[in-house]
Amino acid sequence: MSENLKGYKAEGKKLLEKNKIEIWDIVQIKTTKTNYEGIILPRSEYSAPNFINLKLSNNYNIGIKVFEIQEIKKIGKREVSYKIPEKEFPKNKKLPNVILLGTGGTVASRLDYTTGAVIPSFTPGELFSAVPELAEICNLECEMVFEILSENMKYEYWQKLAKKIEEAANSGIDGIMIGHGTDTMSFTSAALSFMLRGLTIPVVLVGSQRSSDRPSSDAAVNLINAAVVAGSNIAEVVVSMLGSTSHDYGLIHRGTLVRKMHSSIRDTFRTIDNIPLGMVRNREIKMFTQDYRRRLKLKTTALTDFEKKVALIYSYPEIDNELIDFYIDKGYKGIVFAGTGLGHLPTTLYNSIERAVQEKMTILMTTQTLHGFVGMNVYSTGRELLNLGVIPGRNLLPEVGYVKLGWVLGQTSDPEEIKKLLLQNIAGEFIDRELPIAFNYNIDELLKNNKL
Repeated sequence: MSENLKGYKAEGKKLLEKNKIEIWDIVQIKTTKTNYEGIILPRSEYSAPNFINLKLSNNYNIGIKVFEIQEIKKIGKREVSYKIPEKEFPKNKKLPNVILLGTGGTVASRLDYTTGAVIPSFTPGELFSAVPELAEICNLECEMVFEILSENMKYEYWQKLAKKIEEAANSGIDGIMIGHGTDTMSFTSAALSFMLRGLTIPVVLVGSQRSSDRPSSDAAVNLINAAVVAGSNIAEVVVSMLGSTSHDYGLIHRGTLVRKMHSSIRDTFRTIDNIPLGMVRNREIKMFTQDYRRRLKLKTTALTDFEKKVALIYSYPEIDNELIDFYIDKGYKGIVFAGTGLGHLPTTLYNSIERAVQEKMTILMTTQTLHGFVGMNVYSTGRELLNLGVIPGRNLLPEVGYVKLGWVLGQTSDPEEIKKLLLQNIAGEFIDRELPIAFNYNIDELLKNNKL
């Protein structure tokens, strides 16, 4: 019986054993508050002991406190399978040829009841079964490049992806989608934006905030929108994710200006300091700007050298010199600061920063406010930091600054060339000015202002 009650402990396990109930049994439960009917689910091995997990007919899962249960009765059994069968993807010569590179993440995932976590599960080939609409948009090839949770992303994975994209782009493929976890998607989109030179086709990162086994999942609509973008005339690295919680449109964000801005809502991604490149609605693209790279007949080259000994440090009150000295002593080649306000650090750090510059470390300044520009000529602190050799990062997001510095240091060790590349607009990461509408844009306002 115990194997058939995996994850159950203490009073919860005793109650089920007493009533000869196992996982996947359909039960009726009478509690002190209300009555339920549903399927007994496995439980996380790390969750609180005195609960019963139930999947209701509306597909939502609930936990019921054992001490509230007055009666529990088995009325049937239905084992649930979360595996989606693979089907051969149909081909249509009139549609663009798109390859989906899988990396893991919620867009291709299910719930693991052993840990209670969302884990990578579906192979890309199963996506046709899950989202048959894709066959109306493109001819899809699928390859699982690696299978990780996005918090485990490494620069070596960026290099591997960039090489795969170089190969695919130069082979004549029309577009590329990358299934990616949302937590570090902006890091990867920035890394690929810098690594891929002469990009000739769309490279579209796509994910989802909610797993495919949830009724409110955004996986299918995001994949459909990303497939439309992958067949478009955009020749940049972009992120395509929901623009509204009602699932009625997606937004297209430049890979070096985008950020995940909420931990759980579905329309979490925002273009910072600018408006999105465009939107996808009803499988049609409307662009908000003409400032984007178009398809070109060039050769795509992946410049993947990357210096991993770069630190990203947020400034905070009473930050200690020891933190900076640690990275110097460990042989780090650069530090990106997310400074306060216009790009400030406590004056108590000056000695360590001066030492870092003398040790040939590159120091790049961004702002932790996210919106707005670094302005290091305004206050004395900023001017003093400039005098010490700190390089202003203009509107770079901290994570984009981190990725850019790592990539630049991978290309050259010459101090003048490093500074030149850091201040050069390589992949649309710099903008001339922040648009007033950018801080709190919405679709209706963009449409009203005729930004199409």
